Amino acid sequence: MQFTSFHALVSTLIFLVYWLLIVSTTLRIVFKRRPTTYVIAWMLVIYILPIIGVILYFALGEAHLGQQRAKRAQKMRPTISKFINRISAFPDIFTTKVSQVSKPIFQLCKHQTGLDGIRGNHIELLSNTDAIFDRLIADINQAKSNIEMVFYIWNEGGKADDVEQALIQATQRGVICRLMIDSAGSRHFIRSKACQRMRDAGIVIVEALQVNLLRFMFRRLDLRQHRKVAIIDNYISYTGSMNIVDPRFFKQNKHVGEWVDIMIRMCGPVTTLMGAIYASDWELETGKYLALPQITDFAEPPEEEKHIMQLIASGPGYTENMIHQVLLTAIYSAQEQIIFTTPYLVPSDDILHAVCTAAQRGVEVIIIVPKKNDSLMVKWASRAFFSELLNGGVKLYQFNDNLLHTKSVLIDNQLSLVGTVNLDMRSLWLNFEITTVIDDAQFAKSLSALLEQYLSQSDKIAIAKWKKRPIWQRVVERLFYFFAPLL
Repeated sequence: MQFTSFHALVSTLIFLVYWLLIVSTTLRIVFKRRPTTYVIAWMLVIYILPIIGVILYFALGEAHLGQQRAKRAQKMRPTISKFINRISAFPDIFTTKVSQVSKPIFQLCKHQTGLDGIRGNHIELLSNTDAIFDRLIADINQAKSNIEMVFYIWNEGGKADDVEQALIQATQRGVICRLMIDSAGSRHFIRSKACQRMRDAGIVIVEALQVNLLRFMFRRLDLRQHRKVAIIDNYISYTGSMNIVDPRFFKQNKHVGEWVDIMIRMCGPVTTLMGAIYASDWELETGKYLALPQITDFAEPPEEEKHIMQLIASGPGYTENMIHQVLLTAIYSAQEQIIFTTPYLVPSDDILHAVCTAAQRGVEVIIIVPKKNDSLMVKWASRAFFSELLNGGVKLYQFNDNLLHTKSVLIDNQLSLVGTVNLDMRSLWLNFEITTVIDDAQFAKSLSALLEQYLSQSDKIAIAKWKKRPIWQRVVERLFYFFAPLL
């Protein structure tokens, strides 16, 4: 009898602890005020997978930056505020004279960052892999003082090796070279001989957001440094969708073809803001102060109004949901046409509805996605949105042969958004990302010509044919749609 009573007591205590754990986790999810689909998905996970679901939520469900990084982010805010005040003292580089379609976005940026549109920049769209590498290497070879880089993936082989050699040679000339690479995206490179060669040459390499299973309760494991940025001599900067990866030597075993990317090369005052974002990331990751750039040292006088820009950075420690807000504002501002390119299409409910609403009010909405994808889960989750998009009047195209990795938005042949942001929950709510806002008809014309090339290599999805797809595909789509808010 005593054993039975003890067993009953232990069972009751275990049930009580489990019940309190489930209730407290459920309340935590609800009070985070995330999108309804996100909340429902996580609640199903913790109910269907007892204990394991709770562990998964605390490992992957919240954007834990980590205690040390959170303290650093808080400490940096006054420094960034002073920096913004300092560059605001140079009114000639700012303007409020922007196009009608761009005006709402620049107003949003002004209220969120304190900065108007930045003018006097020179921008070049680069869409050929060899041309991107050659231009970047040429700039590295001309560097005189400093080079800062942050990339999600660095992979050996081909032109990437040429970048390595250029950086080593720059270090030998006395140029200070700093490199941040994401711990998960560049896990193979971090342990490679190439990485060691670069370190031995004097290049400072930091493994950002190091993956550590023992610390998952203190920082979200899949929080990633997803930016792609290069800054040379505080004057030239690059960003876009391309990692330091030669597509001829990368993921050939995935059978998705070569990755198709773009980068933009920028000169002028906008690089000042890029440098400030990099300095913030550096201090957030290392705890070491990196001097913010001095705009008076390198900013060109604004010769004309063209190439008006703004940079939008996201991630823990930055303005919450800023890129999501910018995308929504851009969609609602469109009057004639919107063209999206994205490798991963798992939009939030807000963006999904905004896109369909734009199509229904007469705006031509085109979305180009790759036919082949390196992520099986994203591939099927994306397809779960096709029916609603097609029924809403959106034109969907699938890019053939290679994996279209370009992340861009073109609005009314005037406003361009180019950067690292995918149309998925991870980019919109979680990762460290960056996107450029460009108000310039000339640049938009270049981007439009590139998008026309993409369309010529793509197949349009016909709604009638899509509705006839096999039942098993619909089942798989709905299964992966369940995980969409978590991707």
